[in-house]
Amino acid sequence: MDKAKPPPRVPPLRRREPLPHCSPKPASEDPDAPARIQALLAAPSYRIANEDPDFLASASARGLRLQMDYLKPEELLRAHGIERTVVVFGSARICEPAGARDRAEAARAALAAEPEDADLARRLAVAERVLANSHYYEVAREFGRLVGEHPLWGGERAYVVTGGGPGVMEAANRGAFDVGRKTIGLNISLPREQFPNPYITPDLCFDFHYFAMRKLHFLQRAIALVAFPGGFGTIDELFEVLTLTQTRKIAPLPIVLVGERYWRRAIDFDFLAEQGVIDAEDLELFTFAESATEIAAAIRAWRPG
Repeated sequence: MDKAKPPPRVPPLRRREPLPHCSPKPASEDPDAPARIQALLAAPSYRIANEDPDFLASASARGLRLQMDYLKPEELLRAHGIERTVVVFGSARICEPAGARDRAEAARAALAAEPEDADLARRLAVAERVLANSHYYEVAREFGRLVGEHPLWGGERAYVVTGGGPGVMEAANRGAFDVGRKTIGLNISLPREQFPNPYITPDLCFDFHYFAMRKLHFLQRAIALVAFPGGFGTIDELFEVLTLTQTRKIAPLPIVLVGERYWRRAIDFDFLAEQGVIDAEDLELFTFAESATEIAAAIRAWRPG
């Protein structure tokens, strides 16, 4: 029986001397050659593509940046087994009641010192409204706990995902954190820097460049969306989901608006239907709730039409 031949031996990689410079005239006769070589090594074209910041920031590389903005979070979410999420939107400015109370008292004291100052009067009025809305922080926190502890439907618990910032986002992440559940934050790079809240699981705290990729990750695993009172960002995300659901670009999912009085004042949905710019049945794409238990009940009761 023939003996098996041993695998070929791969010689070790040895340090080699650089090849001699080849040019029409010897380097000794061309004193400018070393400087020209250094200029070539420093040229932008000589940079390795993934180490060239100018190339990576160029319009031509935008497709690559979009892919990377999507792929990094996707890999980590898969690695952590994240398959079902509940998305919570809401204002970054609605803080917990104690903090809102302190700000209102500070604004009240400032106005008392300068009672004729119209700007201070406006600031106090806003601070008092934020204080009135601060109970939503506790509602969001309690809802985060419910999501962390109990399945909403389908027999499996889901994970809370927020925009990763302060306010209502912090509260929802904090509720899941309170019960030891992993929780996700999708931050976005902004001119006015937004820092992640401290209740996000470290391996699931992301920072996006593109809103489009962030929105994709919000919805890719979502089984429900909950929108608390908020401003442009919250309304933008809400209408993105309403549009995608209305046009069936995504499968229908429960959409719960927390604080009916706020939302009916902020957006006159009935007026849109009366004007014929949406159908009457589009008003059934969402429902209202006030408490954490009502939100959870609305999601559990939801069935696709």
